Amino acid sequence: MAQITLDKLAHAYKPNPQGPQDYALTEVDHVWRQGGAYALLGPSGCGKTTLLNIISGLVVPTRGRILFDGVDITRLPTEARNIAQVFQFPVVYDTMTVRENLAFPLKNRGVERKLIEARVAEIAGLLDLTGVLDRKASHLGADAKQKISLGRGLVRPDVAAILFDEPLTVIDPHLKWQLRSMLKELHRKLDLTMIYVTHDQTEALTFADTVVVMHEGGVVQTGTPEELFQHPAHTFVGHFIGSPGMNVLPCAVSGAFASVAGQTIPLVRAYPALAAGRIELGIRPEYALLRPRGEGLPVRIRRIDDIGRVRIARVELDGLAMAATVPEEASFDGDAASLALDSKQIHIYCDGHLVKGDPLHAASPATEGV
Repeated sequence: MAQITLDKLAHAYKPNPQGPQDYALTEVDHVWRQGGAYALLGPSGCGKTTLLNIISGLVVPTRGRILFDGVDITRLPTEARNIAQVFQFPVVYDTMTVRENLAFPLKNRGVERKLIEARVAEIAGLLDLTGVLDRKASHLGADAKQKISLGRGLVRPDVAAILFDEPLTVIDPHLKWQLRSMLKELHRKLDLTMIYVTHDQTEALTFADTVVVMHEGGVVQTGTPEELFQHPAHTFVGHFIGSPGMNVLPCAVSGAFASVAGQTIPLVRAYPALAAGRIELGIRPEYALLRPRGEGLPVRIRRIDDIGRVRIARVELDGLAMAATVPEEASFDGDAASLALDSKQIHIYCDGHLVKGDPLHAASPATEGV
Protein backbone atom coordinates (compact mmCIF):
# COMPACT_ATOMS: atom_id res chain seq x y z
CA MET A 1 0.00 0.00 0.00
CA ALA A 2 1.35 3.45 -0.83
CA GLN A 3 0.75 7.15 -0.89
CA ILE A 4 1.16 8.21 -4.52
CA THR A 5 2.57 11.64 -5.31
CA LEU A 6 2.26 13.07 -8.81
CA ASP A 7 4.89 15.79 -8.92
CA LYS A 8 4.43 18.17 -11.88
CA LEU A 9 3.79 15.27 -14.25
CA ALA A 10 3.36 16.04 -17.96
CA HIS A 11 3.76 13.92 -21.05
CA ALA A 12 4.01 14.45 -24.80
CA TYR A 13 4.22 11.64 -27.29
CA LYS A 14 5.86 14.03 -29.75
CA PRO A 15 9.61 14.66 -29.46
CA ASN A 16 10.57 18.22 -28.45
CA PRO A 17 7.09 19.50 -27.53
CA GLN A 18 6.76 23.23 -28.17
CA GLY A 19 3.63 24.10 -26.22
CA PRO A 20 0.55 22.83 -24.35
CA GLN A 21 -1.01 21.70 -27.62
CA ASP A 22 1.74 19.06 -27.98
CA TYR A 23 1.03 17.42 -24.63
CA ALA A 24 -1.28 14.41 -24.20
CA LEU A 25 -1.10 15.06 -20.44
CA THR A 26 -0.67 18.60 -19.14
CA GLU A 27 0.86 19.23 -15.72
CA VAL A 28 -0.63 17.20 -12.86
CA ASP A 29 0.45 17.94 -9.30
CA HIS A 30 -1.37 15.93 -6.65
CA VAL A 31 -1.04 13.56 -3.68
CA TRP A 32 -3.23 10.46 -3.42
CA ARG A 33 -3.44 9.10 0.10
CA GLN A 34 -2.65 5.53 1.04
CA GLY A 35 -5.76 3.35 1.07
CA GLY A 36 -7.83 5.78 -1.02
CA ALA A 37 -10.30 4.79 -3.75
CA TYR A 38 -9.75 7.05 -6.77
CA ALA A 39 -11.35 7.24 -10.21
CA LEU A 40 -9.87 8.87 -13.30
CA LEU A 41 -12.96 10.00 -15.20
CA GLY A 42 -13.26 11.54 -18.62
CA PRO A 43 -14.06 10.91 -22.29
CA SER A 44 -11.80 9.04 -24.70
CA GLY A 45 -8.61 10.96 -25.48
CA CYS A 46 -8.68 13.10 -22.31
CA GLY A 47 -5.37 11.75 -20.94
CA LYS A 48 -6.58 9.32 -18.28
CA THR A 49 -4.98 6.24 -19.86
CA THR A 50 -1.72 8.12 -20.32
CA LEU A 51 -1.74 9.01 -16.62
CA LEU A 52 -2.52 5.40 -15.65
CA ASN A 53 0.30 4.15 -17.88
CA ILE A 54 2.72 6.55 -16.19
CA ILE A 55 1.68 5.26 -12.76
CA SER A 56 2.04 1.65 -13.92
CA GLY A 57 5.45 2.21 -15.55
CA LEU A 58 4.40 1.60 -19.14
CA VAL A 59 5.18 5.25 -19.98
CA VAL A 60 8.01 7.46 -18.68
CA PRO A 61 6.74 11.05 -18.40
CA THR A 62 8.31 13.85 -20.40
CA ARG A 63 8.43 15.99 -17.26
CA GLY A 64 7.92 15.51 -13.54
CA ARG A 65 8.12 12.61 -11.11
CA ILE A 66 5.96 9.94 -9.55
CA LEU A 67 6.66 8.85 -5.99
CA PHE A 68 5.40 5.90 -3.93
CA ASP A 69 5.68 6.74 -0.22
CA GLY A 70 8.21 9.44 -1.06
CA VAL A 71 10.42 7.15 -3.18
CA ASP A 72 10.97 8.29 -6.78
CA ILE A 73 9.90 5.40 -9.02
CA THR A 74 9.53 7.45 -12.23
CA ARG A 75 11.98 5.35 -14.22
CA LEU A 76 11.43 1.99 -12.57
CA PRO A 77 9.95 -0.74 -14.80
CA THR A 78 6.47 -2.04 -14.08
CA GLU A 79 7.69 -5.23 -12.38
CA ALA A 80 9.71 -3.19 -9.87
CA ARG A 81 6.75 -1.04 -8.74
CA ASN A 82 4.85 -3.65 -6.71
CA ILE A 83 1.50 -2.86 -8.31
CA ALA A 84 -1.34 -5.01 -9.60
CA GLN A 85 -3.30 -4.27 -12.76
CA VAL A 86 -6.76 -5.32 -13.92
CA PHE A 87 -7.42 -4.68 -17.58
CA GLN A 88 -10.46 -4.08 -19.76
CA PHE A 89 -10.43 -7.70 -20.93
CA PRO A 90 -9.88 -10.61 -18.52
CA VAL A 91 -6.30 -11.83 -18.10
CA VAL A 92 -6.58 -15.47 -17.03
CA TYR A 93 -4.95 -18.80 -17.82
CA ASP A 94 -7.69 -20.92 -19.40
CA THR A 95 -5.84 -24.20 -18.78
CA MET A 96 -5.67 -23.51 -15.02
CA THR A 97 -8.43 -23.86 -12.46
CA VAL A 98 -9.84 -20.79 -10.75
CA ARG A 99 -7.84 -21.74 -7.65
CA GLU A 100 -4.60 -21.99 -9.63
CA ASN A 101 -5.25 -18.65 -11.34
CA LEU A 102 -5.77 -16.87 -8.02
CA ALA A 103 -2.72 -18.54 -6.48
CA PHE A 104 -0.40 -17.79 -9.40
CA PRO A 105 0.76 -14.26 -8.38
CA LEU A 106 1.57 -15.51 -4.87
CA LYS A 107 3.25 -18.68 -6.07
CA ASN A 108 5.47 -16.61 -8.35
CA ARG A 109 6.69 -14.69 -5.32
CA GLY A 110 7.50 -17.77 -3.29
CA VAL A 111 4.75 -17.30 -0.71
CA GLU A 112 4.30 -20.21 1.69
CA ARG A 113 1.68 -22.76 0.62
CA LYS A 114 -0.54 -22.39 3.70
CA LEU A 115 -0.60 -18.63 3.30
CA ILE A 116 -1.49 -19.01 -0.37
CA GLU A 117 -4.38 -21.33 0.44
CA ALA A 118 -5.73 -18.98 3.09
CA ARG A 119 -5.47 -15.90 0.87
CA VAL A 120 -7.04 -17.64 -2.14
CA ALA A 121 -9.94 -18.81 0.02
CA GLU A 122 -10.44 -15.28 1.38
CA ILE A 123 -10.46 -13.60 -2.05
CA ALA A 124 -12.63 -16.32 -3.59
CA GLY A 125 -15.14 -15.78 -0.81
CA LEU A 126 -15.18 -12.03 -1.35
CA LEU A 127 -15.71 -12.46 -5.11
CA ASP A 128 -18.28 -15.28 -4.82
CA LEU A 129 -15.94 -17.73 -6.58
CA THR A 130 -15.75 -20.39 -3.87
CA GLY A 131 -18.13 -22.72 -5.69
CA VAL A 132 -16.03 -22.77 -8.88
CA LEU A 133 -12.52 -22.86 -7.40
CA ASP A 134 -11.73 -26.24 -8.93
CA ARG A 135 -13.23 -25.57 -12.35
CA LYS A 136 -11.07 -24.75 -15.36
CA ALA A 137 -11.24 -21.08 -16.32
CA SER A 138 -11.94 -22.11 -19.92
CA HIS A 139 -15.34 -23.47 -18.82
CA LEU A 140 -16.48 -20.12 -17.39
CA GLY A 141 -18.16 -17.09 -18.98
CA ALA A 142 -16.72 -13.60 -19.45
CA ASP A 143 -18.25 -12.33 -16.19
CA ALA A 144 -16.63 -15.06 -14.09
CA LYS A 145 -13.32 -14.65 -15.93
CA GLN A 146 -13.29 -10.95 -15.11
CA LYS A 147 -13.91 -11.84 -11.47
CA ILE A 148 -10.85 -14.11 -11.64
CA SER A 149 -8.87 -11.23 -13.17
CA LEU A 150 -10.02 -8.97 -10.33
CA GLY A 151 -9.03 -11.66 -7.85
CA ARG A 152 -5.53 -11.98 -9.31
CA GLY A 153 -5.11 -8.25 -8.73
CA LEU A 154 -6.50 -8.38 -5.18
CA VAL A 155 -4.81 -11.55 -3.94
CA ARG A 156 -1.47 -9.91 -3.11
CA PRO A 157 -1.83 -8.15 0.26
CA ASP A 158 1.46 -6.26 -0.11
CA VAL A 159 0.80 -4.31 -3.34
CA ALA A 160 1.43 -0.55 -3.39
CA ALA A 161 -1.68 0.02 -5.53
CA ILE A 162 -4.20 -1.73 -7.75
CA LEU A 163 -4.92 -0.12 -11.11
CA PHE A 164 -8.22 -0.85 -12.88
CA ASP A 165 -8.45 0.05 -16.58
CA GLU A 166 -12.16 0.04 -17.54
CA PRO A 167 -12.57 -3.40 -15.90
CA LEU A 168 -16.34 -3.74 -16.38
CA THR A 169 -16.49 -3.15 -20.15
CA VAL A 170 -17.10 -6.82 -20.99
CA ILE A 171 -19.51 -7.40 -18.09
CA ASP A 172 -23.22 -7.79 -18.80
CA PRO A 173 -25.07 -4.59 -17.81
CA HIS A 174 -27.22 -6.29 -15.17
CA LEU A 175 -24.07 -7.49 -13.35
CA LYS A 176 -22.16 -4.21 -13.47
CA TRP A 177 -23.92 -2.76 -10.44
CA GLN A 178 -23.20 -5.91 -8.46
CA LEU A 179 -19.49 -5.87 -9.32
CA ARG A 180 -19.14 -2.14 -8.68
CA SER A 181 -20.66 -2.63 -5.24
CA MET A 182 -18.42 -5.63 -4.68
CA LEU A 183 -15.31 -3.61 -5.55
CA LYS A 184 -16.36 -0.89 -3.11
CA GLU A 185 -16.85 -3.45 -0.37
CA LEU A 186 -13.48 -5.05 -1.17
CA HIS A 187 -11.82 -1.66 -0.87
CA ARG A 188 -13.32 -1.15 2.59
CA LYS A 189 -12.22 -4.59 3.77
CA LEU A 190 -8.72 -4.71 2.26
CA ASP A 191 -7.62 -1.06 2.73
CA LEU A 192 -5.74 -0.96 -0.59
CA THR A 193 -4.97 2.08 -2.73
CA MET A 194 -7.17 1.63 -5.81
CA ILE A 195 -7.20 3.70 -9.00
CA TYR A 196 -10.06 3.10 -11.41
CA VAL A 197 -10.08 4.46 -14.97
CA THR A 198 -13.44 4.90 -16.68
CA HIS A 199 -15.46 7.11 -19.01
CA ASP A 200 -18.66 6.13 -17.16
CA GLN A 201 -19.69 8.63 -14.49
CA THR A 202 -21.88 6.06 -12.72
CA GLU A 203 -18.94 3.68 -12.31
CA ALA A 204 -16.68 6.49 -11.07
CA LEU A 205 -19.16 8.00 -8.62
CA THR A 206 -20.21 4.59 -7.27
CA PHE A 207 -16.67 3.31 -6.73
CA ALA A 208 -14.51 6.26 -5.76
CA ASP A 209 -14.19 8.40 -2.65
CA THR A 210 -12.28 10.91 -4.79
CA VAL A 211 -12.88 11.45 -8.51
CA VAL A 212 -10.29 13.06 -10.79
CA VAL A 213 -12.12 14.57 -13.79
CA MET A 214 -9.95 14.95 -16.89
CA HIS A 215 -10.55 16.95 -20.06
CA GLU A 216 -8.31 17.69 -23.04
CA GLY A 217 -5.20 16.29 -21.35
CA GLY A 218 -5.60 18.02 -17.99
CA VAL A 219 -7.22 17.60 -14.62
CA VAL A 220 -10.11 20.07 -14.37
CA GLN A 221 -11.33 19.08 -10.89
CA THR A 222 -10.56 16.62 -8.13
CA GLY A 223 -13.17 16.05 -5.44
CA THR A 224 -15.80 13.86 -3.85
CA PRO A 225 -18.85 12.91 -5.93
CA GLU A 226 -20.88 15.45 -3.92
CA GLU A 227 -18.35 18.25 -4.55
CA LEU A 228 -18.33 17.56 -8.28
CA PHE A 229 -22.12 17.67 -8.43
CA GLN A 230 -22.76 20.63 -6.14
CA HIS A 231 -19.73 22.80 -6.99
CA PRO A 232 -18.40 22.03 -10.49
CA ALA A 233 -15.17 24.00 -10.88
CA HIS A 234 -15.42 23.95 -14.68
CA THR A 235 -18.32 23.92 -17.11
CA PHE A 236 -17.02 20.60 -18.48
CA VAL A 237 -17.51 19.02 -15.04
CA GLY A 238 -21.03 20.43 -14.93
CA HIS A 239 -21.81 18.92 -18.35
CA PHE A 240 -20.12 15.58 -17.72
CA ILE A 241 -21.37 14.89 -14.19
CA GLY A 242 -25.12 14.51 -13.87
CA SER A 243 -27.88 13.17 -16.07
CA PRO A 244 -28.85 15.42 -17.64
CA GLY A 245 -25.84 17.67 -17.17
CA MET A 246 -25.77 21.24 -15.92
CA ASN A 247 -27.44 24.01 -17.94
CA VAL A 248 -24.77 26.46 -19.12
CA LEU A 249 -26.05 29.75 -20.55
CA PRO A 250 -24.26 32.83 -21.89
CA CYS A 251 -24.85 35.79 -19.62
CA ALA A 252 -23.69 39.19 -18.44
CA VAL A 253 -23.03 39.81 -14.75
CA SER A 254 -23.18 43.05 -12.82
CA GLY A 255 -22.72 42.90 -9.07
CA ALA A 256 -25.31 40.51 -7.64
CA PHE A 257 -27.37 40.17 -10.82
CA ALA A 258 -27.00 38.15 -14.00
CA SER A 259 -28.69 38.90 -17.29
CA VAL A 260 -29.67 35.95 -19.51
CA ALA A 261 -31.58 36.45 -22.75
CA GLY A 262 -32.80 39.85 -21.50
CA GLN A 263 -34.00 38.42 -18.17
CA THR A 264 -32.53 39.60 -14.85
CA ILE A 265 -31.64 36.87 -12.35
CA PRO A 266 -30.71 37.72 -8.73
CA LEU A 267 -27.63 36.01 -7.31
CA VAL A 268 -26.55 35.25 -3.73
CA ARG A 269 -23.00 36.39 -4.47
CA ALA A 270 -21.65 39.65 -5.80
CA TYR A 271 -19.17 39.61 -8.65
CA PRO A 272 -16.66 42.38 -9.29
CA ALA A 273 -15.99 43.41 -12.86
CA LEU A 274 -15.10 40.15 -14.58
CA ALA A 275 -12.12 39.98 -16.90
CA ALA A 276 -12.90 39.95 -20.59
CA GLY A 277 -13.87 36.46 -21.64
CA ARG A 278 -16.80 34.11 -22.06
CA ILE A 279 -19.16 34.65 -19.12
CA GLU A 280 -21.71 31.92 -18.43
CA LEU A 281 -24.29 30.99 -15.83
CA GLY A 282 -24.58 27.37 -14.74
CA ILE A 283 -27.45 25.69 -12.91
CA ARG A 284 -28.34 22.03 -12.67
CA PRO A 285 -31.79 20.85 -13.85
CA GLU A 286 -32.48 19.67 -10.29
CA TYR A 287 -32.52 23.32 -9.19
CA ALA A 288 -34.56 24.68 -12.12
CA LEU A 289 -38.26 23.92 -11.53
CA LEU A 290 -40.89 24.15 -14.25
CA ARG A 291 -43.88 26.21 -13.13
CA PRO A 292 -47.02 27.70 -14.69
CA ARG A 293 -46.63 30.72 -16.91
CA GLY A 294 -45.93 33.96 -15.03
CA GLU A 295 -44.13 32.39 -12.04
CA GLY A 296 -40.53 32.83 -13.17
CA LEU A 297 -38.42 33.05 -16.32
CA PRO A 298 -40.63 32.68 -19.41
CA VAL A 299 -39.85 29.48 -21.36
CA ARG A 300 -41.36 27.29 -24.06
CA ILE A 301 -41.78 23.57 -23.40
CA ARG A 302 -40.38 21.42 -26.20
CA ARG A 303 -41.02 18.05 -24.54
CA ILE A 304 -41.26 16.34 -21.16
CA ASP A 305 -39.41 13.07 -20.57
CA ASP A 306 -40.44 10.69 -17.81
CA ILE A 307 -37.21 8.97 -16.72
CA GLY A 308 -38.77 7.04 -13.86
CA ARG A 309 -37.46 8.77 -10.75
CA VAL A 310 -38.39 12.23 -12.08
CA ARG A 311 -39.77 14.08 -15.10
CA ILE A 312 -37.36 16.26 -17.05
CA ALA A 313 -38.61 19.08 -19.26
CA ARG A 314 -36.69 20.23 -22.31
CA VAL A 315 -37.41 23.92 -22.66
CA GLU A 316 -36.18 27.03 -24.47
CA LEU A 317 -35.45 30.40 -22.94
CA ASP A 318 -35.46 32.83 -25.87
CA GLY A 319 -33.87 30.14 -28.06
CA LEU A 320 -31.46 28.82 -25.38
CA ALA A 321 -31.99 25.10 -24.69
CA MET A 322 -32.36 24.09 -21.04
CA ALA A 323 -33.37 21.07 -18.96
CA ALA A 324 -35.58 21.48 -15.90
CA THR A 325 -37.29 19.35 -13.27
CA VAL A 326 -41.07 18.95 -13.44
CA PRO A 327 -42.71 18.80 -9.97
CA GLU A 328 -44.90 15.73 -9.44
CA GLU A 329 -48.13 17.67 -9.18
CA ALA A 330 -47.47 20.03 -12.11
CA SER A 331 -49.51 20.02 -15.32
CA PHE A 332 -49.40 22.42 -18.25
CA ASP A 333 -51.75 23.55 -20.98
CA GLY A 334 -49.86 24.40 -24.13
CA ASP A 335 -46.14 25.06 -24.34
CA ALA A 336 -45.89 28.30 -22.33
CA ALA A 337 -44.39 27.94 -18.85
CA SER A 338 -41.88 29.47 -16.44
CA LEU A 339 -38.71 28.43 -14.67
CA ALA A 340 -38.01 29.06 -10.98
CA LEU A 341 -34.28 28.95 -10.25
CA ASP A 342 -32.72 28.28 -6.86
CA SER A 343 -30.31 31.21 -6.69
CA LYS A 344 -28.14 29.42 -4.10
CA GLN A 345 -27.34 26.81 -6.75
CA ILE A 346 -26.35 29.24 -9.53
CA HIS A 347 -22.68 29.29 -10.55
CA ILE A 348 -20.88 31.89 -12.64
CA TYR A 349 -18.05 30.92 -15.00
CA CYS A 350 -15.46 32.88 -16.95
CA ASP A 351 -13.91 31.00 -19.89
CA GLY A 352 -15.17 27.76 -18.40
CA HIS A 353 -13.71 28.29 -14.92
CA LEU A 354 -15.77 28.90 -11.79
CA VAL A 355 -15.72 32.45 -10.41
CA LYS A 356 -16.45 32.35 -6.68
CA GLY A 357 -17.71 35.87 -6.06
CA ASP A 358 -18.30 37.44 -2.64
CA PRO A 359 -21.19 36.29 -0.39
CA LEU A 360 -23.85 38.93 0.21
CA HIS A 361 -24.34 39.94 3.83
CA ALA A 362 -28.02 39.09 3.65
CA ALA A 363 -28.34 36.35 1.07
CA SER A 364 -31.84 36.07 -0.31
CA PRO A 365 -33.70 32.76 0.03
CA ALA A 366 -33.93 30.40 -2.90
CA THR A 367 -35.37 32.34 -5.75
CA GLU A 368 -38.59 32.08 -7.20
CA GLY A 369 -37.18 33.13 -10.55
CA VAL A 370 -38.04 36.35 -12.31
